[in-house]
Amino acid sequence: MLNIKPDGVYVDVTFGGGGHSRLILSHLSEKGRLVAFDRDQDAKANLISDSRLVFVPRNFQFIEEALAAREISAVDGIIADLGISSHQIDTAHRGFSFRFDALIDMRMDTTQEVTAADLLNHRKGDELLRIFRTYGEVPNAKKLVRIICERRQLETIRTTHQFESIIERCIPQNKRAKYLAQVYQALRIEVNQELEALRALLLAANPLLSEGGRIVIIAYHSLEDRMVKRFFRAGNFMGVIAKDFYGNPLTPWKLITRKAIQANAEEVQGNSRARSARLRAAEKKAIG
Repeated sequence: MLNIKPDGVYVDVTFGGGGHSRLILSHLSEKGRLVAFDRDQDAKANLISDSRLVFVPRNFQFIEEALAAREISAVDGIIADLGISSHQIDTAHRGFSFRFDALIDMRMDTTQEVTAADLLNHRKGDELLRIFRTYGEVPNAKKLVRIICERRQLETIRTTHQFESIIERCIPQNKRAKYLAQVYQALRIEVNQELEALRALLLAANPLLSEGGRIVIIAYHSLEDRMVKRFFRAGNFMGVIAKDFYGNPLTPWKLITRKAIQANAEEVQGNSRARSARLRAAEKKAIG
């Protein structure tokens, strides 16, 4: 999908375990270059010893600033594998998963101040309602917020299992895992400002890419995927395609994927977390 040029410059904005970066590097010549971003300090443990790789320990929403500081004005490809990583969700003390009893943290960048526990204990009820409805599509969000606000007057919400016991009355017993996943997703997205970062990346991508350069994005929930789909199709977040005097569409992107690519049954069997992945790719059109 990236259509890698051996001498090109590429950006992996979600380095994580380094899987995508290693594959990109394997296609680059000695003149090729790769810039990798990750705000999670744990990602540094996976760094690749390669002179062609530059690692930026920052949120990818600062991609323009970071590339300019390294005198990179144009790139040939960008890849983003959004959302939470397997390392983050499987590391108990990070507080991303309801499977473990830990502090409700959920920060991808552990140097930032606000945690998920801070949201639960200090955000106003109407703000919590917006978070759960918008980012988690939680069905009984109003009841959930009422219970949280009542209980936090009596005790500080600190741990995952404590939180689960507090909201027990809200959890549908036949959809327990799904419900908790929606609640945790909403908190995580707000804590890490994930949609704001994605919006900044999409706006920066076209100006940064060379003509014919490509961007590939893997999303894991409908909020992200819908944003990417609309932006690739129309060049804006509303999904409204502008047209010229003759009715020809004025869009800055050529779609490489008409529909999102999903993992097949064999891949899902080997990696269940690929089940919700949606991959979309677009190419920058020639100017004029």
